[in-house]
Amino acid sequence: MKFQAVRGTRDCYPDQMRLRNFIMEAWRRVSLRNGFEEYDSPIFEYLDLFTAKSGDEIASQLFSLTDRGGRNLAIRPEMTPALARMVNARVNALPQPIKWFSIGRCCRAERPQKGRTREFFQWNADVIGTNDVLADAECIFVCTDLLREVGLTSQDVKIHIGSRPLTIAALESVGINGSQADQVLPILDKRPKLTDETFRELMAGVGLDSKQIDAISQFQDCGSPDEVRQVLGELPNTDEPLATLGALLDRLAELGVSDYCRLDLRIVRGLAYYTGVVYEVFDTEHSLRAIGGGGRYDNLLEVLDGPQLGATGFGMGDVVLGIVLDEKGKLPQLSRRLDFFVIDGDDGQFSNVMNVVGRLRSGGLSADFSYTRRSIGKQLKEANKRGAKQAVIVRGDQVDIKDLSTGSQHNTSTSSFLGSLARN
Repeated sequence: MKFQAVRGTRDCYPDQMRLRNFIMEAWRRVSLRNGFEEYDSPIFEYLDLFTAKSGDEIASQLFSLTDRGGRNLAIRPEMTPALARMVNARVNALPQPIKWFSIGRCCRAERPQKGRTREFFQWNADVIGTNDVLADAECIFVCTDLLREVGLTSQDVKIHIGSRPLTIAALESVGINGSQADQVLPILDKRPKLTDETFRELMAGVGLDSKQIDAISQFQDCGSPDEVRQVLGELPNTDEPLATLGALLDRLAELGVSDYCRLDLRIVRGLAYYTGVVYEVFDTEHSLRAIGGGGRYDNLLEVLDGPQLGATGFGMGDVVLGIVLDEKGKLPQLSRRLDFFVIDGDDGQFSNVMNVVGRLRSGGLSADFSYTRRSIGKQLKEANKRGAKQAVIVRGDQVDIKDLSTGSQHNTSTSSFLGSLARN
């Protein structure tokens, strides 16, 4: 039997690990400099944690199991429910607003395709404990900060911003609410991926007439809060979300990231717990699924038996981000890098090689050597192949230091060489 990785999972050989680590290090670096603290949670939770949030139908999208005690568990498909559970457990002891981030392994029982795997890593950044739109603006800024950090410009990617309350108001304005609205929202969520003909067919299939479809389409195609007000008129339930949306766009302008952001009321997000501003990140060609997405979810902690607290945040997966970086030509050189490759320059010098390697590593420098005793030329080729910055050729109590990028070389005593590194 030939064993293979499970479909939808990934073997990460060293070159793939370098990319994963590059992404994760950028996630962590950006989170910390924006004032977020890191947390983590178990990779599996009680199944009820997810069904309480999303209903029993979510169970079919999870990897679930029954443990030896008969408890129904599930591998986490996302971090937000665990975050809400953790905050609820210590809500009175945590200073607010809570600004936390996580980098966690998640799994979803989905059909694998480009940009979608069953196992992936996800970065989450959330602000809990405030209703201020400033928190939404900060989360969007953090997302933008990451995009810039990895070299993606506003010509490469855009953050598309929508509003769940305005979308609900638009539906109510044409007589759609209750269970019918619950049927319409998933179709609206898919609209960016649908042809106009397919979109209209799906909307008609849940009972909407042409006039209703036209009105909703006109709303979703608005390009500014002023256009939304003109389309929806003076509905009483639109004043607050319109003011929030306008304030958000102003804050993003003040933060200097407006060029990455655009109003796009076709964005509604599929998860039912969103209550306010929502957004998704796409490459400008829309050739891939969303790189990330999020929004405000003010009721989630309350649904999970906690207090009603303002909450907002986003998630970003490593899979699509890696593909975008590759396709945009933005991947950095991720070859293995060593500070030193140590070579025995004469017969009988291998013990000295080991001594130098040990001293270098103990000093916090990366150093390696050849397992095979070969000529200096062959060992230099191995040093270049391994991405070493410098070769140290050991000749008794003397060493030749060769810069492998320039080819320059100088000789010094072993003690002076090691002493200079210790001083640095």
